[in-house]
Amino acid sequence: MDSFSEPYTRVGDDISLEAVRVDIADLQKHHTASGIPLSGRVLHICHYLPVTATLNTRPGVLSPPPTPPSVPADAPTPKSSSPAWTIAPRYGHAAMISGIQSLSATHEQLIIGWTGDILSPTPTEHIKSDIVDHKDRAALDDALASYQPKESDPDDDRKITYVPVWLDDKVAHGHYDGYCKQTLWPLFHYLLWQDVATEYASADSHYPYYESANAAFARKIAEVYRPGDLIWVHDYHLLLLPRLVREAIPEVVLGLFVHTPFPSSEIFRCLPRRKEILDGMLGANLICFQTYSYSRHFTSTCVRVCGYETTPRGIDVEGHVTSVMHCPVGVDAARVGRDIKRPGIQPKLEALRTLYEGKKIIVGRDKLDVVKGVLQKLRAFEKLLQDYPEWIGKVVMIQVTSPALTDSPKLERVVSELVAHINGEYGSLDFIPVHHYHQTLKKDEFYALLSVADLAVITPLRDGMNTTSMEFVIAQNHEDDASAPSTEGGGKHSPLVLSEFMGISKNMEDALLVNPWNLGDVAAAINRGLVMTPAEKARRHAKLYKVVTTHTSHTWAAVLVKMLLGQVDGQGQARMTPYIEKGELVKAYQRAGEGAGKRLFLLDYDGTLTPIVKTPSMAIPSASTLEALERLSADPKNIVYIISGRDGAFLEQHLGHLKDVGFSAEHGGFIRERGSTEWVNFTANLDMEWMGEVLEIFRYYTERTAGSHIETKKSSITWHYRGSDPEWGLFQCRQCQDLLENNLVNKRPIEGMCAFLFGIVLGKLMGLRAVLVGKKNLEVRPIAVNKGEIVKRLLYKNPDAEFIFCAGDDKTDEDMFRSLLLFPPGTTEVTMPAPMSVTAVEGDALPVKLAIRPEAGLA
Repeated sequence: MDSFSEPYTRVGDDISLEAVRVDIADLQKHHTASGIPLSGRVLHICHYLPVTATLNTRPGVLSPPPTPPSVPADAPTPKSSSPAWTIAPRYGHAAMISGIQSLSATHEQLIIGWTGDILSPTPTEHIKSDIVDHKDRAALDDALASYQPKESDPDDDRKITYVPVWLDDKVAHGHYDGYCKQTLWPLFHYLLWQDVATEYASADSHYPYYESANAAFARKIAEVYRPGDLIWVHDYHLLLLPRLVREAIPEVVLGLFVHTPFPSSEIFRCLPRRKEILDGMLGANLICFQTYSYSRHFTSTCVRVCGYETTPRGIDVEGHVTSVMHCPVGVDAARVGRDIKRPGIQPKLEALRTLYEGKKIIVGRDKLDVVKGVLQKLRAFEKLLQDYPEWIGKVVMIQVTSPALTDSPKLERVVSELVAHINGEYGSLDFIPVHHYHQTLKKDEFYALLSVADLAVITPLRDGMNTTSMEFVIAQNHEDDASAPSTEGGGKHSPLVLSEFMGISKNMEDALLVNPWNLGDVAAAINRGLVMTPAEKARRHAKLYKVVTTHTSHTWAAVLVKMLLGQVDGQGQARMTPYIEKGELVKAYQRAGEGAGKRLFLLDYDGTLTPIVKTPSMAIPSASTLEALERLSADPKNIVYIISGRDGAFLEQHLGHLKDVGFSAEHGGFIRERGSTEWVNFTANLDMEWMGEVLEIFRYYTERTAGSHIETKKSSITWHYRGSDPEWGLFQCRQCQDLLENNLVNKRPIEGMCAFLFGIVLGKLMGLRAVLVGKKNLEVRPIAVNKGEIVKRLLYKNPDAEFIFCAGDDKTDEDMFRSLLLFPPGTTEVTMPAPMSVTAVEGDALPVKLAIRPEAGLA
């Protein structure tokens, strides 16, 4: 997470699909042998199903029915031969769908998605979803169950199951056309909502629809989920879904794949609902992006916007860790290779070659969207004709712009005007430099255009995965009937100019990478591509072709399953601390008070009794908290202790009036028993000379880290960086930690070294020291002093406790929780030896038998 290098893939990603499937099978066997249930199903959650549904029994617009013909009373009622629904493939997201379909070879597949607008037999008309009754909805389920995509094998009995999600039309379009397309899509492509809106735009106006749609998907998942299912949520339409699903199914194994770019934190923080979106995403076990840079942007956003901490395993949120990885999407190279050889392509290819005989052909195909950079591309082509006038009359650009998801008449007009300007300035009666077609090409026409091209220019201003560039590489590997043989196999091997702001640019470094805003740079790259030697073309093409045919959509889908299986037994991964059922807690509390037993309450201070604040001195308990502590401690059966990292003076100032509450200060360095005013110092016999050395190191880093400060206590020193830049503060913290460990080890011999939490514990019996990374702080204290030792002391001193409630919020509290793991598997009773926190003060002591039982539960 610290590295700024940008690897496109990880070691092992370039192995074959078969090898990935072997790894998947091995992981599944391992989990099964470990007793972890796996259902063999993968649930893919997409915005909409990859099919369209036409309801044949109801017209889109109601009109008076015609007068029925006269029928004899005894005539049989004719049976309708036409089905209620017509299912057809939905075009778009071909790479994702082909990857999902490929998993049918190894897993049972479910695709859960919105039905899309319900179509009517009357063209261009839709049927409102709220008038589709339960009978028709059940009929749609039956139609989807029997639907077989033409690309799949009819004999494959492990077909994909399509599960429709029904949304109210207002919710569906407010979600998709509103929040997704008017707020999230621009933001993820480095535009703000007002930059693309034609009228006043509010980033929040459609958010309730986004929430409602995500909640509907969560309910549908809960209906179909089985223990052991793997769930992949796809793209930015459903970013709230991981958290919603985890709240309903805490043990779920869920991944989120974001197909779009993810912007830098400075862009994302403009979003009013930024925290809700990030928290929704972090409900996943694993979040996966197209590139390393997108994953780094996401991690940085979580740190800067939400203040969450990062670890080598991922992002730490509320006691669970979400892994963050990247995996590029590819195309179905085998299918594209077959499609390019279709018989209908060759005649169209010949027609194009004849039409533009003697001229170099540059092709581009983009959606007419502001982020696709069509205007910049056309201006770069004009710059080519300006700077390299020898190409006038010898090169043509064929630019196809398919309609965008949202109409942009202004952009269409500007593009048309620019095309007219270039043709007027550099064209003639027998030469038109730019041919612009604003239409959706048929597949044969598209592949013919890619095959005949001498150069492809794909230069979006910001994009995730662009399939056109990959399809171009495959098309250029195919040798048509009239192409000249190349030096290294079939095909023209024409070069490719790519924007460096595309997600796939790092993967396709043998293309000519350009900054689309630098018109001169793009023009020079176009010229270089047009004059490139056949040998260099073949060399670049061979590398690109290997990438495109290795990182396919099938490999991508298999790697996703492999990565998600790798999260299955990660006990600390993305498992939120479960909520305690209030009713069960009350019952356990009351049950413990029925006999002579006691109830033990062990409470952290910062983040538990008071919220975390930037200025530590401002973290004071509220009146309601003080009242609750007073009432709780007034019961003679209740033993209440506040176990804090604060010093004794602070605790006495704000809580000292609570006579029936005990206190532990400085992470267990001191204790004040209930009803007493004296503090017991557990560090009195320890060598504390190291504090001077640590203080000098902390001063060094405080001078170099704006917003940081030092807190000196009697038994520990803490360096706080909550007020500094979060990433710089974390970097300095790790540098300081490394220096402390090396400095203490080199100057003072130690007996042992072991991993401890997210810091390093270094020590010996006298002068033991622990270097601990906490919540926005770095603390050094004696290792014999920690909250866990105090909890052991309290358990030892109160063996009759039948109810234990322990609450904390950060890593330092893990010591308390670990000390409460009292029962090894198969045991129901525990005898506790005297802990160090007892023997250090009172000398040797005998073991005691604890009254607590496993069924009582520890919170």
